[in-house]
Amino acid sequence: MKRNIVIAVVTAAALVGGGTATALAVSGDSGASTPVAQTESRVGDDDGRDDDGDDRDDRSDVRGDDRDDRDDRDDVRDDRDDAAAVSGSVSAADAIAAALKHTPGTAVSADLDDDGDDADDNGGRAAWEVDILGGGDTWYSVRVDPATGKVLGAHKDDEDDAGEVRAALKGASVTAEEAAELVAAKGRVVSIDLDDDERGWEAETVASGGGEKDWRVGLDGAGVSAERGDDSDGSDDSDDSDD
Repeated sequence: MKRNIVIAVVTAAALVGGGTATALAVSGDSGASTPVAQTESRVGDDDGRDDDGDDRDDRSDVRGDDRDDRDDRDDVRDDRDDAAAVSGSVSAADAIAAALKHTPGTAVSADLDDDGDDADDNGGRAAWEVDILGGGDTWYSVRVDPATGKVLGAHKDDEDDAGEVRAALKGASVTAEEAAELVAAKGRVVSIDLDDDERGWEAETVASGGGEKDWRVGLDGAGVSAERGDDSDGSDDSDDSDD
Protein backbone atom coordinates (compact mmCIF):
# COMPACT_ATOMS: atom_id res chain seq x y z
CA MET A 1 0.00 0.00 0.00
CA LYS A 2 2.80 2.44 0.84
CA ARG A 3 4.50 1.52 -2.38
CA ASN A 4 1.50 2.61 -4.41
CA ILE A 5 1.28 5.89 -2.56
CA VAL A 6 4.93 6.71 -3.31
CA ILE A 7 4.47 5.99 -7.02
CA ALA A 8 1.33 8.10 -7.23
CA VAL A 9 2.97 11.08 -5.52
CA VAL A 10 6.08 11.02 -7.71
CA THR A 11 4.02 10.59 -10.90
CA ALA A 12 1.79 13.53 -10.04
CA ALA A 13 4.84 15.69 -9.37
CA ALA A 14 6.30 14.74 -12.72
CA LEU A 15 3.10 15.59 -14.58
CA VAL A 16 2.67 18.95 -12.86
CA GLY A 17 6.31 19.91 -13.42
CA GLY A 18 6.24 18.97 -17.07
CA GLY A 19 9.43 16.97 -16.68
CA THR A 20 10.56 13.42 -15.97
CA ALA A 21 10.76 11.67 -12.60
CA THR A 22 11.94 8.25 -11.43
CA ALA A 23 10.63 6.54 -8.25
CA LEU A 24 11.87 3.42 -6.42
CA ALA A 25 9.05 1.19 -5.20
CA VAL A 26 9.30 -1.56 -2.58
CA SER A 27 8.43 -4.92 -4.05
CA GLY A 28 6.62 -7.59 -2.01
CA ASP A 29 5.44 -7.69 1.57
CA SER A 30 8.66 -9.05 3.04
CA GLY A 31 10.32 -5.66 2.98
CA ALA A 32 12.86 -6.68 0.33
CA SER A 33 13.16 -3.90 -2.05
CA THR A 34 13.61 -4.19 -5.75
CA PRO A 35 14.17 -0.96 -7.61
CA VAL A 36 11.51 -0.49 -10.16
CA ALA A 37 11.93 2.52 -12.38
CA GLN A 38 8.73 4.47 -12.78
CA THR A 39 9.24 7.16 -15.33
CA GLU A 40 6.61 9.69 -16.33
CA SER A 41 7.01 12.54 -18.74
CA ARG A 42 4.71 15.17 -20.20
CA VAL A 43 5.00 16.95 -23.51
CA GLY A 44 5.58 20.64 -23.09
CA ASP A 45 2.19 21.86 -24.35
CA ASP A 46 2.93 25.48 -23.59
CA ASP A 47 6.10 25.39 -25.71
CA GLY A 48 4.11 23.92 -28.59
CA ARG A 49 1.51 26.64 -28.39
CA ASP A 50 4.23 29.30 -28.34
CA ASP A 51 5.81 27.80 -31.46
CA ASP A 52 2.44 27.80 -33.23
CA GLY A 53 1.96 31.46 -32.32
CA ASP A 54 5.41 32.31 -33.67
CA ASP A 55 4.59 30.52 -36.93
CA ARG A 56 1.35 32.49 -37.27
CA ASP A 57 3.24 35.74 -36.64
CA ASP A 58 5.80 34.80 -39.29
CA ARG A 59 3.03 34.07 -41.80
CA SER A 60 1.39 37.40 -40.99
CA ASP A 61 4.69 39.17 -41.56
CA VAL A 62 5.06 37.45 -44.93
CA ARG A 63 1.54 38.47 -45.94
CA GLY A 64 2.25 42.02 -44.83
CA ASP A 65 5.44 42.08 -46.90
CA ASP A 66 3.49 40.77 -49.91
CA ARG A 67 0.92 43.55 -49.51
CA ASP A 68 3.71 46.13 -49.29
CA ASP A 69 5.26 44.73 -52.48
CA ARG A 70 1.91 44.92 -54.27
CA ASP A 71 1.43 48.51 -53.10
CA ASP A 72 4.90 49.40 -54.37
CA ARG A 73 4.14 47.83 -57.75
CA ASP A 74 0.86 49.74 -57.91
CA ASP A 75 2.71 52.99 -57.17
CA VAL A 76 5.21 52.26 -59.93
CA ARG A 77 2.38 51.55 -62.39
CA ASP A 78 0.62 54.78 -61.37
CA ASP A 79 3.82 56.77 -61.87
CA ARG A 80 4.36 55.09 -65.24
CA ASP A 81 0.78 55.91 -66.28
CA ASP A 82 1.19 59.55 -65.22
CA ALA A 83 4.43 59.82 -67.18
CA ALA A 84 2.77 58.31 -70.24
CA ALA A 85 -0.09 60.79 -69.96
CA VAL A 86 2.25 63.78 -69.87
CA SER A 87 4.79 62.58 -72.41
CA GLY A 88 2.38 60.48 -74.45
CA SER A 89 2.47 60.01 -78.18
CA VAL A 90 -0.35 62.48 -78.88
CA SER A 91 1.29 65.64 -80.19
CA ALA A 92 -0.20 69.12 -80.30
CA ALA A 93 -1.05 68.62 -83.97
CA ASP A 94 -2.69 65.27 -83.20
CA ALA A 95 -4.73 66.83 -80.40
CA ILE A 96 -5.91 69.65 -82.67
CA ALA A 97 -6.92 67.16 -85.38
CA ALA A 98 -8.88 65.07 -82.87
CA ALA A 99 -10.60 68.15 -81.44
CA LEU A 100 -11.61 69.44 -84.89
CA LYS A 101 -13.00 66.02 -85.85
CA HIS A 102 -15.15 66.14 -82.72
CA THR A 103 -16.05 69.85 -82.95
CA PRO A 104 -15.69 71.41 -86.43
CA GLY A 105 -14.44 74.96 -86.67
CA THR A 106 -11.13 76.84 -86.58
CA ALA A 107 -8.54 75.83 -84.00
CA VAL A 108 -7.05 78.89 -82.35
CA SER A 109 -4.96 77.40 -79.55
CA ALA A 110 -3.86 74.15 -77.93
CA ASP A 111 -2.31 73.89 -74.48
CA LEU A 112 -1.18 70.84 -72.54
CA ASP A 113 -2.41 70.96 -68.95
CA ASP A 114 0.04 68.38 -67.62
CA ASP A 115 -0.69 69.10 -63.95
CA GLY A 116 -4.42 68.52 -64.17
CA ASP A 117 -4.98 72.00 -62.73
CA ASP A 118 -8.47 72.28 -64.17
CA ALA A 119 -9.90 69.63 -61.88
CA ASP A 120 -13.52 70.46 -62.73
CA ASP A 121 -12.99 69.72 -66.43
CA ASN A 122 -10.23 67.11 -66.36
CA GLY A 123 -10.92 65.26 -63.14
CA GLY A 124 -7.33 66.00 -62.10
CA ARG A 125 -5.90 64.34 -65.23
CA ALA A 126 -3.53 65.75 -67.80
CA ALA A 127 -5.25 66.87 -71.00
CA TRP A 128 -4.84 68.93 -74.11
CA GLU A 129 -7.13 71.99 -74.09
CA VAL A 130 -7.98 72.97 -77.65
CA ASP A 131 -9.92 76.22 -78.27
CA ILE A 132 -12.06 76.20 -81.40
CA LEU A 133 -13.97 79.05 -82.99
CA GLY A 134 -17.18 77.64 -84.35
CA GLY A 135 -19.92 79.24 -86.40
CA GLY A 136 -20.71 82.86 -85.65
CA ASP A 137 -19.20 83.97 -82.35
CA THR A 138 -19.39 80.57 -80.66
CA TRP A 139 -16.28 79.25 -78.92
CA TYR A 140 -15.64 75.71 -77.76
CA SER A 141 -13.03 74.19 -75.48
CA VAL A 142 -12.27 70.56 -76.30
CA ARG A 143 -10.26 68.29 -74.00
CA VAL A 144 -8.12 65.53 -75.50
CA ASP A 145 -6.32 62.72 -73.70
CA PRO A 146 -2.55 63.16 -74.35
CA ALA A 147 -1.93 59.41 -74.08
CA THR A 148 -4.70 58.07 -76.31
CA GLY A 149 -5.97 60.99 -78.41
CA LYS A 150 -9.51 60.33 -77.20
CA VAL A 151 -11.76 63.37 -76.75
CA LEU A 152 -12.61 63.61 -73.06
CA GLY A 153 -15.29 66.27 -73.44
CA ALA A 154 -16.16 69.70 -74.77
CA HIS A 155 -18.05 72.77 -73.64
CA LYS A 156 -18.93 76.24 -74.90
CA ASP A 157 -16.80 79.18 -73.81
CA ASP A 158 -17.81 82.78 -73.35
CA GLU A 159 -15.44 84.86 -75.47
CA ASP A 160 -16.04 88.16 -77.21
CA ASP A 161 -13.05 88.40 -79.54
CA ALA A 162 -14.33 86.28 -82.41
CA GLY A 163 -14.21 89.27 -84.78
CA GLU A 164 -10.55 90.03 -84.02
CA VAL A 165 -9.59 86.39 -84.46
CA ARG A 166 -11.35 86.05 -87.79
CA ALA A 167 -9.68 89.26 -89.02
CA ALA A 168 -6.25 88.01 -87.97
CA LEU A 169 -6.74 84.66 -89.68
CA LYS A 170 -8.10 86.16 -92.91
CA GLY A 171 -5.87 85.10 -95.76
CA ALA A 172 -3.67 82.95 -93.47
CA SER A 173 -2.01 80.00 -95.18
CA VAL A 174 -0.87 78.21 -92.01
CA THR A 175 -3.35 76.66 -89.57
CA ALA A 176 -2.69 75.93 -85.89
CA GLU A 177 -2.26 72.24 -86.69
CA GLU A 178 0.27 72.97 -89.45
CA ALA A 179 2.16 75.42 -87.23
CA ALA A 180 2.37 72.79 -84.48
CA GLU A 181 3.81 70.30 -86.95
CA LEU A 182 6.44 72.82 -88.06
CA VAL A 183 7.52 73.65 -84.50
CA ALA A 184 7.62 69.96 -83.53
CA ALA A 185 10.98 69.76 -85.30
CA LYS A 186 12.35 72.00 -82.51
CA GLY A 187 11.07 69.94 -79.59
CA ARG A 188 7.90 68.65 -77.98
CA VAL A 189 5.21 71.30 -78.43
CA VAL A 190 3.24 71.92 -75.23
CA SER A 191 1.30 74.97 -76.38
CA ILE A 192 0.43 76.92 -79.49
CA ASP A 193 -1.66 80.10 -79.56
CA LEU A 194 -2.70 82.71 -82.08
CA ASP A 195 -1.17 86.15 -81.61
CA ASP A 196 -3.81 88.22 -83.36
CA ASP A 197 -1.85 91.45 -82.79
CA GLU A 198 1.32 90.22 -84.51
CA ARG A 199 -0.51 87.93 -86.94
CA GLY A 200 1.39 84.80 -86.11
CA TRP A 201 1.38 81.59 -84.10
CA GLU A 202 3.25 81.49 -80.79
CA ALA A 203 4.47 78.07 -79.64
CA GLU A 204 6.33 76.69 -76.67
CA THR A 205 8.47 73.57 -76.72
CA VAL A 206 10.03 71.45 -73.98
CA ALA A 207 13.30 69.64 -74.63
CA SER A 208 14.07 66.17 -73.30
CA GLY A 209 16.19 67.77 -70.57
CA GLY A 210 13.31 69.98 -69.46
CA GLY A 211 14.40 73.25 -71.09
CA GLU A 212 11.59 75.45 -72.42
CA LYS A 213 11.73 77.63 -75.51
CA ASP A 214 9.34 79.95 -77.35
CA TRP A 215 8.87 80.04 -81.10
CA ARG A 216 6.95 82.00 -83.70
CA VAL A 217 5.38 80.80 -86.95
CA GLY A 218 4.16 83.29 -89.52
CA LEU A 219 0.61 82.99 -90.79
CA ASP A 220 1.96 83.38 -94.30
CA GLY A 221 4.14 80.28 -94.06
CA ALA A 222 7.41 82.18 -93.63
CA GLY A 223 8.76 79.48 -91.33
CA VAL A 224 9.72 78.99 -87.69
CA SER A 225 11.82 81.46 -85.75
CA ALA A 226 12.85 81.69 -82.12
CA GLU A 227 11.25 84.43 -80.09
CA ARG A 228 13.65 87.33 -79.78
CA GLY A 229 15.28 87.61 -76.39
CA ASP A 230 14.30 84.04 -75.46
CA ASP A 231 17.20 82.60 -73.46
CA SER A 232 15.26 80.08 -71.38
CA ASP A 233 17.75 77.36 -72.32
CA GLY A 234 20.76 79.50 -71.53
CA SER A 235 21.55 80.44 -75.14
CA ASP A 236 20.54 83.18 -77.55
CA ASP A 237 18.85 81.66 -80.60
CA SER A 238 17.20 84.83 -81.81
CA ASP A 239 18.53 84.22 -85.34
CA ASP A 240 17.36 80.57 -85.42
CA SER A 241 14.79 80.25 -88.19
CA ASP A 242 13.63 77.95 -90.95
CA ASP A 243 13.44 79.46 -94.39
